Amino acid sequence: MGEEILRLVQICKSFGDLQVISCIDLSVNKGEVVVLIGRSGAGKSTLLRCVNLMEMPDAGAIHFQDMKFEFGHGKKLNHKAVQKLRTRVGMVFQHFNLWPHMTALGNVTLALEKVLGQSAKEARDRAVYQLERIGLGDKINAYPNTLSGGQKQRVAIARALATDPVVMLFDEVTSALDPELVTGILEEMKKLAKAGMTMMVVTHEMGFAQEVGHRVVFMDKRAIVEEGPPDLMINNPQHPETRKFLGTILHE
Repeated sequence: MGEEILRLVQICKSFGDLQVISCIDLSVNKGEVVVLIGRSGAGKSTLLRCVNLMEMPDAGAIHFQDMKFEFGHGKKLNHKAVQKLRTRVGMVFQHFNLWPHMTALGNVTLALEKVLGQSAKEARDRAVYQLERIGLGDKINAYPNTLSGGQKQRVAIARALATDPVVMLFDEVTSALDPELVTGILEEMKKLAKAGMTMMVVTHEMGFAQEVGHRVVFMDKRAIVEEGPPDLMINNPQHPETRKFLGTILHE
């Protein structure tokens, strides 16, 4: 793996009185695929949202490339730095999050024009390239309600890739899809990994984790309990909670 590209230091996050992340330390190297697993409510999705600052941590620090963000009482964030991070960290969600009144093309070009300040022609050219790359060249003018779940998720991937991110976050991107559509999306993710994209992936697809992941991280009760190489984590986990979780999910 390459040099460290992302480091989370003692990241904590609460919603009101409910603590959802407790003192998380995690580093990710360039070109690494880190797979986050765990039960619902373990804090995995919130952790991803903290990485690209969709959710602001209550405490701790995030080191990303040449930037550092500190959180807590009295700490102030630089708005331009936050925007810069968000353009470098792409995210794909479980439920697509597409604008229903915009075509596939419009969904991809919006951020390019509004966030990156590209001209309409520049944005269109890049969006068409990404949609073609993801196998949707014939759907650029289609609206989300005419697309299958797999096609919607491909639009979402194209949208995230269009800003040329250095890290991609995938949050349970196959869980809302019909089983026959899952393989196609996982194949697109495998292509990205093979091309060297740095990725953090929340998933229950253990086959994907073993084939593509460099490291599996098990979260339980808002914290990281165990992490290690996929084969070791899946076939011989050391922590009893990891064994219990995998025993359930591998026999579903």
